Amino acid sequence: MGFLLQVDTTAAAADSLQAAAAEGSSLLDLLLLGGWVMIPLVLLSVLTIYLFIERMITIREAGSDPEAITDRIRDYVRNGDVEGAITYCERKDVPITRILKQGLERLGRPISEIQDAVQAAGKHETFALEKRTNLLASISGIAPMLGFFGTVVGMIRAFQEIQNLQGNVNPSVLAGGIWEALITTAAGLLVGILALFAYNFLLERIRRLTNDMERSATDFIDLLQEPVPPRQRREEPVS
Repeated sequence: MGFLLQVDTTAAAADSLQAAAAEGSSLLDLLLLGGWVMIPLVLLSVLTIYLFIERMITIREAGSDPEAITDRIRDYVRNGDVEGAITYCERKDVPITRILKQGLERLGRPISEIQDAVQAAGKHETFALEKRTNLLASISGIAPMLGFFGTVVGMIRAFQEIQNLQGNVNPSVLAGGIWEALITTAAGLLVGILALFAYNFLLERIRRLTNDMERSATDFIDLLQEPVPPRQRREEPVS
């Protein structure tokens, strides 16, 4: 009985593998029917996935707790340990600490110069986070247009075939040529939708990080403008 069950399980697994192979083969055949336009569309889809994963890793590494970092820097500055604050920023090495480090290295200079340095560092970090995301926006527009182009080319070929047959064509043949031409449109729209989703998703995450950096920079400038509490004098005993 156990042997028969094992045989049935093996047969079911073999059938599943054959079905999967047939499905993969049919999908490949479907892509090939789209013609040469499918090649750049496949490349654009691979590029979209790569850019999304690469930017997500960068954004995740750039994440931090802005309030905790600002409080730690505030403690260092109030205690007069500027070198300790700079060392802390170097050890953390995230966009927020790199921005604050530019301000810490200029302590003692005019507040306007410190503010300009912090703002310049913030723009640089924002640019680094947004790097290559514009490619996703471009792909979201190029892929559908490329798909439409492939469809137009396919329709031209279909009507040329009708002309060559002098109108004596079976409606099923015409329908087959049309749906083959529409494959590129479907593929282009799919790639465009994925690229647009990836672009908007990454842009939202970058905006959150940018907001955290701006808030931390503002808190740091406010910290430098706080009045220094006067030292308490010890009262000498009256002789």
